[in-house]
Amino acid sequence: MSAELLPSLPAIDALLARMLPALLAQHGDMLAVKDLADGRYSHVSASMAAFLGRPASEVVGHTDADLFDAAVSTALRAADQTAMAQTEPLRSEHRLEWAGARHDCSVLRLVSPADGEGPRWLLCVWTDEAPAQQRSAQLRSALEQLEQQQRANELLRRELADQALRDSASGLYTRAHFEDQLRREVDLSTREHREFAIVLIELDPPSERVREFGTPAQARILDAMGRLLRGGTRAMDASCRLDDKRFAVLLSGVGLATAHSRMEGLRRQCATQIVVLDGQELGFSVAMGVASFPHTSQTQDELLAACDAALAEAQLRGGNHVTLAAIRFEPG
Repeated sequence: MSAELLPSLPAIDALLARMLPALLAQHGDMLAVKDLADGRYSHVSASMAAFLGRPASEVVGHTDADLFDAAVSTALRAADQTAMAQTEPLRSEHRLEWAGARHDCSVLRLVSPADGEGPRWLLCVWTDEAPAQQRSAQLRSALEQLEQQQRANELLRRELADQALRDSASGLYTRAHFEDQLRREVDLSTREHREFAIVLIELDPPSERVREFGTPAQARILDAMGRLLRGGTRAMDASCRLDDKRFAVLLSGVGLATAHSRMEGLRRQCATQIVVLDGQELGFSVAMGVASFPHTSQTQDELLAACDAALAEAQLRGGNHVTLAAIRFEPG
Protein backbone atom coordinates (compact mmCIF):
# COMPACT_ATOMS: atom_id res chain seq x y z
CA MET A 1 0.00 0.00 0.00
CA SER A 2 1.43 3.44 -0.93
CA ALA A 3 2.23 5.95 1.81
CA GLU A 4 -0.14 8.59 0.42
CA LEU A 5 -3.12 6.30 1.14
CA LEU A 6 -2.35 5.86 4.83
CA PRO A 7 -3.97 9.14 6.01
CA SER A 8 -7.25 8.09 4.40
CA LEU A 9 -7.58 4.77 6.28
CA PRO A 10 -9.78 6.11 9.11
CA ALA A 11 -12.17 7.54 6.55
CA ILE A 12 -12.28 4.18 4.78
CA ASP A 13 -12.94 2.39 8.06
CA ALA A 14 -15.82 4.77 8.73
CA LEU A 15 -17.28 4.08 5.31
CA LEU A 16 -16.96 0.33 5.82
CA ALA A 17 -18.66 0.62 9.20
CA ARG A 18 -21.59 2.37 7.53
CA MET A 19 -21.64 0.01 4.57
CA LEU A 20 -21.46 -3.28 6.53
CA PRO A 21 -24.97 -3.22 8.04
CA ALA A 22 -26.55 -2.27 4.71
CA LEU A 23 -24.58 -4.98 2.91
CA LEU A 24 -25.57 -7.60 5.48
CA ALA A 25 -29.24 -6.55 5.37
CA GLN A 26 -29.22 -6.80 1.58
CA HIS A 27 -28.25 -10.46 1.91
CA GLY A 28 -30.65 -11.15 4.76
CA ASP A 29 -27.95 -11.26 7.41
CA MET A 30 -28.08 -9.58 10.84
CA LEU A 31 -25.37 -7.86 12.83
CA ALA A 32 -24.74 -7.88 16.55
CA VAL A 33 -21.74 -6.62 18.55
CA LYS A 34 -20.97 -7.72 22.11
CA ASP A 35 -18.58 -6.40 24.71
CA LEU A 36 -16.21 -9.26 25.50
CA ALA A 37 -15.83 -8.10 29.08
CA ASP A 38 -19.38 -8.90 30.15
CA GLY A 39 -21.07 -10.34 27.06
CA ARG A 40 -23.55 -7.47 26.82
CA TYR A 41 -24.79 -6.32 23.45
CA SER A 42 -23.40 -2.94 22.47
CA HIS A 43 -25.06 -2.79 19.05
CA VAL A 44 -27.62 -4.67 16.99
CA SER A 45 -28.82 -3.94 13.49
CA ALA A 46 -32.48 -3.17 12.88
CA SER A 47 -32.90 -6.59 11.25
CA MET A 48 -31.34 -8.31 14.28
CA ALA A 49 -33.70 -6.47 16.65
CA ALA A 50 -36.66 -7.45 14.46
CA PHE A 51 -35.48 -11.05 14.44
CA LEU A 52 -35.35 -11.06 18.24
CA GLY A 53 -38.79 -9.44 18.35
CA ARG A 54 -37.62 -6.55 20.53
CA PRO A 55 -36.71 -2.91 20.02
CA ALA A 56 -32.96 -2.36 19.77
CA SER A 57 -33.10 -0.46 23.06
CA GLU A 58 -34.28 -3.61 24.82
CA VAL A 59 -31.37 -5.62 23.39
CA VAL A 60 -28.43 -3.26 23.83
CA GLY A 61 -27.01 -3.54 27.34
CA HIS A 62 -28.42 -7.02 27.87
CA THR A 63 -26.81 -10.43 27.73
CA ASP A 64 -27.98 -13.62 26.06
CA ALA A 65 -29.18 -14.83 29.45
CA ASP A 66 -31.58 -11.87 29.50
CA LEU A 67 -32.91 -12.58 26.01
CA PHE A 68 -33.00 -16.37 25.70
CA ASP A 69 -33.78 -19.35 27.84
CA ALA A 70 -31.01 -21.10 29.74
CA ALA A 71 -30.30 -23.78 27.12
CA VAL A 72 -29.95 -21.29 24.26
CA SER A 73 -27.95 -18.72 26.23
CA THR A 74 -25.54 -21.42 27.42
CA ALA A 75 -24.97 -22.63 23.84
CA LEU A 76 -24.39 -19.07 22.62
CA ARG A 77 -21.99 -18.33 25.46
CA ALA A 78 -20.01 -21.50 24.75
CA ALA A 79 -19.70 -20.54 21.08
CA ASP A 80 -18.59 -17.00 22.06
CA GLN A 81 -15.84 -18.42 24.28
CA THR A 82 -14.66 -20.73 21.51
CA ALA A 83 -14.50 -17.77 19.10
CA MET A 84 -12.44 -15.77 21.62
CA ALA A 85 -9.68 -18.36 21.31
CA GLN A 86 -9.58 -18.05 17.51
CA THR A 87 -7.85 -15.55 15.30
CA GLU A 88 -10.03 -16.33 12.29
CA PRO A 89 -13.81 -16.03 11.96
CA LEU A 90 -15.66 -18.98 13.50
CA ARG A 91 -19.02 -20.22 12.23
CA SER A 92 -21.43 -22.20 14.40
CA GLU A 93 -24.98 -23.48 14.03
CA HIS A 94 -27.73 -22.85 16.55
CA ARG A 95 -31.33 -24.06 16.82
CA LEU A 96 -33.43 -21.55 18.70
CA GLU A 97 -37.05 -21.80 19.77
CA TRP A 98 -39.21 -18.98 21.01
CA ALA A 99 -42.74 -17.68 20.52
CA GLY A 100 -43.74 -21.16 19.34
CA ALA A 101 -41.39 -21.08 16.34
CA ARG A 102 -38.13 -22.82 15.58
CA HIS A 103 -35.20 -20.98 14.03
CA ASP A 104 -32.13 -22.65 12.56
CA CYS A 105 -29.39 -20.02 12.55
CA SER A 106 -25.81 -19.80 11.40
CA VAL A 107 -23.60 -17.36 13.32
CA LEU A 108 -20.21 -16.10 12.12
CA ARG A 109 -18.11 -14.71 15.00
CA LEU A 110 -14.92 -12.63 14.92
CA VAL A 111 -13.13 -11.11 17.93
CA SER A 112 -11.47 -7.72 17.59
CA PRO A 113 -7.71 -7.77 18.17
CA ALA A 114 -6.31 -6.63 21.49
CA ASP A 115 -5.56 -2.91 21.41
CA GLY A 116 -3.96 -1.77 24.66
CA GLU A 117 -6.42 -1.18 27.44
CA GLY A 118 -9.41 -0.50 25.16
CA PRO A 119 -12.49 -2.76 25.09
CA ARG A 120 -12.59 -5.78 22.87
CA TRP A 121 -15.61 -6.62 20.80
CA LEU A 122 -17.20 -9.76 19.48
CA LEU A 123 -18.68 -9.19 16.04
CA CYS A 124 -21.53 -11.62 15.27
CA VAL A 125 -23.17 -11.99 11.87
CA TRP A 126 -26.40 -13.96 12.12
CA THR A 127 -28.07 -15.75 9.23
CA ASP A 128 -31.58 -17.14 9.67
CA GLU A 129 -31.67 -20.28 7.56
CA ALA A 130 -35.48 -20.49 7.64
CA PRO A 131 -36.06 -18.40 4.47
CA ALA A 132 -33.49 -20.45 2.54
CA GLN A 133 -34.99 -23.66 3.88
CA GLN A 134 -38.45 -22.43 2.95
CA ARG A 135 -37.29 -21.55 -0.56
CA SER A 136 -35.63 -24.96 -0.82
CA ALA A 137 -38.82 -26.68 0.35
CA GLN A 138 -40.87 -24.64 -2.11
CA LEU A 139 -38.46 -25.57 -4.88
CA ARG A 140 -38.64 -29.25 -3.96
CA SER A 141 -42.43 -29.03 -3.86
CA ALA A 142 -42.50 -27.31 -7.24
CA LEU A 143 -40.18 -29.93 -8.72
CA GLU A 144 -42.28 -32.73 -7.26
CA GLN A 145 -45.43 -31.17 -8.68
CA LEU A 146 -43.71 -30.79 -12.04
CA GLU A 147 -42.60 -34.42 -11.94
CA GLN A 148 -46.13 -35.53 -11.01
CA GLN A 149 -47.53 -33.47 -13.86
CA GLN A 150 -45.03 -34.99 -16.26
CA ARG A 151 -46.00 -38.49 -15.09
CA ALA A 152 -49.68 -37.61 -15.46
CA ASN A 153 -49.04 -36.23 -18.96
CA GLU A 154 -47.12 -39.37 -19.91
CA LEU A 155 -49.91 -41.57 -18.55
CA LEU A 156 -52.48 -39.52 -20.45
CA ARG A 157 -50.40 -39.74 -23.61
CA ARG A 158 -50.20 -43.52 -23.26
CA GLU A 159 -53.91 -43.76 -22.54
CA LEU A 160 -54.74 -41.66 -25.58
CA ALA A 161 -52.41 -43.73 -27.73
CA ASP A 162 -53.97 -46.89 -26.35
CA GLN A 163 -57.47 -45.56 -26.94
CA ALA A 164 -56.60 -44.95 -30.58
CA LEU A 165 -55.89 -48.69 -30.85
CA ARG A 166 -59.11 -49.77 -29.15
CA ASP A 167 -62.69 -50.21 -30.24
CA SER A 168 -64.89 -47.73 -28.33
CA ALA A 169 -67.86 -50.11 -27.95
CA SER A 170 -66.02 -53.11 -26.47
CA GLY A 171 -62.73 -51.64 -25.22
CA LEU A 172 -60.89 -54.34 -27.19
CA TYR A 173 -58.11 -53.75 -29.70
CA THR A 174 -58.99 -52.90 -33.27
CA ARG A 175 -58.51 -55.40 -36.04
CA ALA A 176 -55.50 -53.55 -37.48
CA HIS A 177 -53.68 -53.61 -34.15
CA PHE A 178 -54.49 -57.27 -33.62
CA GLU A 179 -53.13 -58.22 -37.03
CA ASP A 180 -49.95 -56.29 -36.25
CA GLN A 181 -49.61 -58.17 -32.95
CA LEU A 182 -50.21 -61.47 -34.74
CA ARG A 183 -47.42 -60.76 -37.24
CA ARG A 184 -45.03 -59.99 -34.40
CA GLU A 185 -45.99 -63.15 -32.53
CA VAL A 186 -45.48 -65.31 -35.62
CA ASP A 187 -42.03 -63.78 -36.14
CA LEU A 188 -41.09 -64.20 -32.45
CA SER A 189 -42.30 -67.80 -32.33
CA THR A 190 -40.46 -68.67 -35.54
CA ARG A 191 -37.17 -67.24 -34.26
CA GLU A 192 -37.40 -68.56 -30.72
CA HIS A 193 -39.17 -71.87 -31.46
CA ARG A 194 -42.04 -71.14 -29.10
CA GLU A 195 -45.74 -71.73 -29.52
CA PHE A 196 -48.79 -69.54 -29.19
CA ALA A 197 -52.50 -69.99 -29.73
CA ILE A 198 -55.14 -67.99 -31.55
CA VAL A 199 -58.87 -68.13 -30.91
CA LEU A 200 -61.74 -66.97 -33.09
CA ILE A 201 -64.96 -66.28 -31.20
CA GLU A 202 -68.39 -65.60 -32.62
CA LEU A 203 -71.60 -64.77 -30.80
CA ASP A 204 -74.24 -67.43 -31.25
CA PRO A 205 -77.51 -66.36 -32.90
CA PRO A 206 -79.33 -63.98 -30.49
CA SER A 207 -82.31 -65.06 -28.47
CA GLU A 208 -85.78 -63.77 -29.25
CA ARG A 209 -85.58 -61.31 -26.34
CA VAL A 210 -82.30 -59.87 -27.62
CA ARG A 211 -83.81 -59.47 -31.09
CA GLU A 212 -86.79 -57.66 -29.57
CA PHE A 213 -84.59 -55.13 -27.81
CA GLY A 214 -82.47 -54.71 -30.94
CA THR A 215 -79.42 -52.41 -30.96
CA PRO A 216 -79.41 -51.50 -27.23
CA ALA A 217 -79.34 -55.21 -26.30
CA GLN A 218 -76.56 -55.91 -28.78
CA ALA A 219 -74.57 -53.01 -27.31
CA ARG A 220 -74.95 -54.44 -23.78
CA ILE A 221 -73.80 -57.87 -24.92
CA LEU A 222 -70.88 -56.35 -26.80
CA ASP A 223 -69.84 -54.46 -23.67
CA ALA A 224 -70.12 -57.61 -21.55
CA MET A 225 -68.07 -59.58 -24.06
CA GLY A 226 -65.38 -56.94 -24.03
CA ARG A 227 -65.18 -56.97 -20.23
CA LEU A 228 -64.94 -60.76 -20.13
CA LEU A 229 -62.17 -60.85 -22.72
CA ARG A 230 -60.19 -58.04 -21.07
CA GLY A 231 -60.52 -59.68 -17.67
CA GLY A 232 -59.68 -63.14 -18.94
CA THR A 233 -56.48 -62.30 -20.81
CA ARG A 234 -52.98 -61.37 -19.65
CA ALA A 235 -51.04 -58.22 -20.47
CA MET A 236 -48.97 -60.20 -22.99
CA ASP A 237 -52.10 -61.43 -24.78
CA ALA A 238 -54.20 -59.47 -27.25
CA SER A 239 -57.93 -59.56 -27.82
CA CYS A 240 -59.79 -57.67 -30.49
CA ARG A 241 -63.21 -57.08 -32.02
CA LEU A 242 -63.25 -58.12 -35.65
CA ASP A 243 -66.86 -57.11 -36.46
CA ASP A 244 -70.30 -56.91 -34.87
CA LYS A 245 -70.31 -60.50 -33.65
CA ARG A 246 -66.81 -61.90 -34.11
CA PHE A 247 -63.75 -61.55 -31.87
CA ALA A 248 -60.19 -62.87 -31.81
CA VAL A 249 -57.75 -63.64 -29.01
CA LEU A 250 -53.99 -64.15 -29.26
CA LEU A 251 -52.56 -66.16 -26.36
CA SER A 252 -48.79 -65.63 -26.25
CA GLY A 253 -46.63 -68.60 -25.24
CA VAL A 254 -49.66 -70.88 -24.78
CA GLY A 255 -50.12 -74.35 -26.29
CA LEU A 256 -53.27 -75.88 -27.68
CA ALA A 257 -54.32 -77.75 -24.52
CA THR A 258 -53.86 -74.72 -22.24
CA ALA A 259 -55.67 -72.49 -24.71
CA HIS A 260 -58.59 -74.93 -24.84
CA SER A 261 -58.83 -74.99 -21.04
CA ARG A 262 -58.82 -71.21 -20.75
CA MET A 263 -61.35 -70.75 -23.54
CA GLU A 264 -63.63 -73.38 -22.08
CA GLY A 265 -63.68 -71.33 -18.89
CA LEU A 266 -64.48 -68.21 -20.89
CA ARG A 267 -67.27 -70.02 -22.75
CA ARG A 268 -68.90 -70.96 -19.45
CA GLN A 269 -68.58 -67.38 -18.23
CA CYS A 270 -70.34 -66.10 -21.33
CA ALA A 271 -73.15 -68.64 -20.97
CA THR A 272 -73.77 -67.66 -17.35
CA GLN A 273 -73.10 -63.91 -17.65
CA ILE A 274 -75.98 -61.77 -16.42
CA VAL A 275 -76.71 -58.89 -18.78
CA VAL A 276 -79.69 -56.70 -17.91
CA LEU A 277 -81.53 -54.13 -19.99
CA ASP A 278 -84.65 -52.34 -18.77
CA GLY A 279 -85.03 -54.89 -16.01
CA GLN A 280 -84.90 -57.81 -18.43
CA GLU A 281 -82.11 -60.36 -18.35
CA LEU A 282 -80.35 -60.99 -21.63
CA GLY A 283 -78.42 -64.15 -22.23
CA PHE A 284 -75.78 -64.94 -24.82
CA SER A 285 -73.36 -67.70 -25.71
CA VAL A 286 -70.41 -68.05 -28.06
CA ALA A 287 -68.74 -70.57 -30.31
CA MET A 288 -64.94 -70.77 -30.39
CA GLY A 289 -62.29 -72.21 -32.66
CA VAL A 290 -58.75 -72.67 -31.30
CA ALA A 291 -55.57 -73.21 -33.30
CA SER A 292 -51.91 -73.08 -32.33
CA PHE A 293 -48.63 -72.21 -33.99
CA PRO A 294 -46.73 -74.20 -35.15
CA HIS A 295 -48.58 -77.40 -34.17
CA THR A 296 -51.74 -76.91 -36.22
CA SER A 297 -50.28 -74.53 -38.82
CA GLN A 298 -46.88 -73.37 -40.03
CA THR A 299 -47.78 -69.98 -41.49
CA GLN A 300 -50.00 -67.10 -40.45
CA ASP A 301 -52.48 -67.66 -43.27
CA GLU A 302 -52.72 -71.38 -42.51
CA LEU A 303 -53.18 -70.59 -38.82
CA LEU A 304 -56.11 -68.25 -39.47
CA ALA A 305 -57.68 -70.74 -41.87
CA ALA A 306 -57.36 -73.57 -39.34
CA CYS A 307 -58.85 -71.42 -36.62
CA ASP A 308 -61.74 -70.39 -38.87
CA ALA A 309 -62.43 -74.04 -39.74
CA ALA A 310 -62.46 -74.94 -36.04
CA LEU A 311 -64.93 -72.14 -35.36
CA ALA A 312 -67.18 -73.38 -38.16
CA GLU A 313 -67.10 -76.86 -36.62
CA ALA A 314 -68.12 -75.42 -33.23
CA GLN A 315 -71.05 -73.66 -34.88
CA LEU A 316 -72.10 -76.85 -36.65
CA ARG A 317 -72.30 -78.47 -33.24
CA GLY A 318 -74.95 -75.95 -32.26
CA GLY A 319 -72.77 -73.20 -30.82
CA ASN A 320 -71.82 -72.68 -27.19
CA HIS A 321 -68.87 -74.93 -27.90
CA VAL A 322 -65.06 -74.82 -28.11
CA THR A 323 -63.45 -76.76 -30.96
CA LEU A 324 -59.74 -77.40 -31.49
CA ALA A 325 -58.11 -77.27 -34.89
CA ALA A 326 -56.61 -80.57 -36.06
CA ILE A 327 -52.91 -81.08 -35.37
CA ARG A 328 -50.88 -81.68 -38.49
CA PHE A 329 -48.71 -84.76 -38.60
CA GLU A 330 -45.84 -84.71 -41.05
CA PRO A 331 -44.88 -88.13 -42.50
CA GLY A 332 -41.64 -89.46 -41.03
